[in-house]
Amino acid sequence: MDCLWRNIVNKNTNNMREKNNNSSSSSGISVLGLLGVAFVVLRLCRVIDWSWWYVTMPFWGGLVIVAIVLIIYLILAFISKR
Repeated sequence: MDCLWRNIVNKNTNNMREKNNNSSSSSGISVLGLLGVAFVVLRLCRVIDWSWWYVTMPFWGGLVIVAIVLIIYLILAFISKR
C-alpha cells in the first residue's frame, strides 16, 4: 500500500512540475470569489442575516475595480485636454 501511495504522489508531483513549466496562466478561485462563496454559504445556513446585495458584493469586486480604473482614466484624459 505504501508503494502505491508513493507512486501516486510522485506522479502528481511530476504532473504539477510539468504544468508549472508549460503554462504561465493560473486557474482557480480568487480571494473575492472565495469570500463570496463563504458569504453565500453562511447566508444559506442562516448564520448571517445580511441582505443578498451585501452577500453577493464580493462577486462584483472585479467589475468595481474596472469601473474605478476607467473613471480615473477618463478624469485624467479630461484634465490633460485642458
